[in-house]
Amino acid sequence: MSRYLVTSALPYANGPSHLGHLAGAYLPADIYVRFLRMCEEDVIYICGTDEHGVPITIKAEQMGITPGEVVDRFHEIISRDFERFGISFDNFSRTEKPEHYRFTQEVFLNLFKKGYIVEKSMKQFYCDECSRFLPDRYVGGTCPECGSANARGDQCEDCGSWLDALDLLKAVCEICGSSPAPRDTTHWFLRLNAFQEWLEPWLEAHDNWKSNVLNYCRGWRNEGLRERAITRDLDWGVPVPLPDASGKVLYVWFEALLGYISSTKELFTKRGDPEGWKKYWFDPETRLVQFIGKDNIVFHAIIEPSVLHGLGSYVLPWNIPANEYLTINGEKISTSRGTAIWLTDYLAHFPPDPMRYALAINAPENRDADFTWDEFRSKNNELADVFGNFVNRTIKFAHKAFEGVVPEPAVEGQAERELMASIASARDEMEELLRNFKTKAACLRVMDLAREGNRYFDQSQPWKTAHTDRNKCATAIYYSIQLADSLRILFAPFIPFTCEKIGRMLGSSSLLWKDAGGENIPSGRKLGEPEILLEKLRKGFEEVMQPEDSRPESTDGEAGKPAIKETVSFDEFMKIDMRAGVVKEVDDIEGADKLFRLIVDMGDHSRQLVAGMKPFYSKEELINRKIVVLVNLQPVKIMGVVSNGMVLASDDGKGGVYLLQPGSDSCPGDGIH
Repeated sequence: MSRYLVTSALPYANGPSHLGHLAGAYLPADIYVRFLRMCEEDVIYICGTDEHGVPITIKAEQMGITPGEVVDRFHEIISRDFERFGISFDNFSRTEKPEHYRFTQEVFLNLFKKGYIVEKSMKQFYCDECSRFLPDRYVGGTCPECGSANARGDQCEDCGSWLDALDLLKAVCEICGSSPAPRDTTHWFLRLNAFQEWLEPWLEAHDNWKSNVLNYCRGWRNEGLRERAITRDLDWGVPVPLPDASGKVLYVWFEALLGYISSTKELFTKRGDPEGWKKYWFDPETRLVQFIGKDNIVFHAIIEPSVLHGLGSYVLPWNIPANEYLTINGEKISTSRGTAIWLTDYLAHFPPDPMRYALAINAPENRDADFTWDEFRSKNNELADVFGNFVNRTIKFAHKAFEGVVPEPAVEGQAERELMASIASARDEMEELLRNFKTKAACLRVMDLAREGNRYFDQSQPWKTAHTDRNKCATAIYYSIQLADSLRILFAPFIPFTCEKIGRMLGSSSLLWKDAGGENIPSGRKLGEPEILLEKLRKGFEEVMQPEDSRPESTDGEAGKPAIKETVSFDEFMKIDMRAGVVKEVDDIEGADKLFRLIVDMGDHSRQLVAGMKPFYSKEELINRKIVVLVNLQPVKIMGVVSNGMVLASDDGKGGVYLLQPGSDSCPGDGIH
């Protein structure tokens, strides 16, 4: 038995997660981890939100709240959505925790004392209009490598190049739009060049890694590694632990990588074994597997190994299965252009397993994969027609012909021997595929086995033999039940919620990989009632997401903003009655993932409203909050609750919804003009 330490890239807590995130770094890792657990391997799965850096401060400025409020809000949304999708982390931490601060500062001082971190004067863009040095992500411009006009000061997402802000062409301040100028300042640099002689043979020894990872690293090696600044001028982040470093914080891509270790330490502290983390991070037998998107290759395959090597004794990555991108209808996912599909929005309308299956069987393992709603419908229906149909017809027939009891089989025939051998073969092939991170091929293989089950059922014709040969009928149903159980096991890493339902029907909760292909469901066992496993989707089903979640491109404004609606007359507008209110009660609505029931003080009365604020605000954030209410809207019943008005909010077109607030001196019932 091997020991595995599996990580997924820490998601930024500056917004909710979308399907591209899920397909790239989280679903593949979860499938792999679930499989390893079923093989009884020693494995832990570590992650957490990345809560520092410029993206957080930018989001805070956009929302008009503090960075701390931003990360609190989005950590809750991200962790909840992952949990509902069945992403089975052993620990999902946060880099804003004091324990992470302490550990990161210890690492910095360790490398600083060893000479791997040095202080240097450098040029950095300074904006006269904003009176501040600009961290790299506050600088935009044209990429010097590929010519993209959407490059940031640290990286070009279009070509993947890691950039220095000073290299950008036509640089602009992302805050005010003016042209910044370089000025001298002091920062601390990681001497990556000191690790190149060690890094080259270490990378070459991993020739089993994906070609996208190795090719990217070779490009970096050929260019020659350089010293890289690992501090920034910000007031949000882990402070540099030196007396002459006031106002400096550690660069997020230096300290976030250490979040894997601090999260592991937190896990074992929770378990009452505060030293237990060391056997995963210091034992050379540990296999560190890091699931990422291809835009994170440089950080995990070059920077992190260099830092860990500099610290000494730490486990280094055993494999880095970086995935390519997921596109939506042929377009790159863009929150500003409204092409993202948010996990929160999807889960408000559909169960997790159909999407888990659709993304697994179309995984962006070696090239970009495209998502369309038509393809999703096709894959969902395939899962229902092939896998769901086989299990359902088998259990239903057992209830109809054998009173819901697993029948006693006769002596197995050639068809049964071939069936059981095929299950064992599929199990072994899938194990080989999953151990080599070939999720898509493994998913295809188990679906082929489900098709074989339907062929066996059809060829056995139990609906006929139930009247002509009861022994033959019993044998067919018995072995169909054994196959259903094996499919439950082999499908479990991919669609765990559906397989849990099957377990209830078969009276089995055991999930051991080695059991697939065995006769695990004994004759004489009483079966549970058959459940509908998967609902088929008809064409046009995706329209259920449109009214609330679509964000059409504008005609006169920024891309991603709502289009300007039809003109109304002044008299029509004057009919609108908006007033200030204060939220006094917030309750959940049964069966609603996005809605709250609010009781709002309107001054001379209280009124009940239904608002889709759950993905964006906690109950605590809403209590006693001043809001703007449209009070003369015709009442409407939503999820069985009457809403007497509408709460007004803005939508940034990027997944953020923000409540409008009346002035600080306003009182409940004041008019809004």
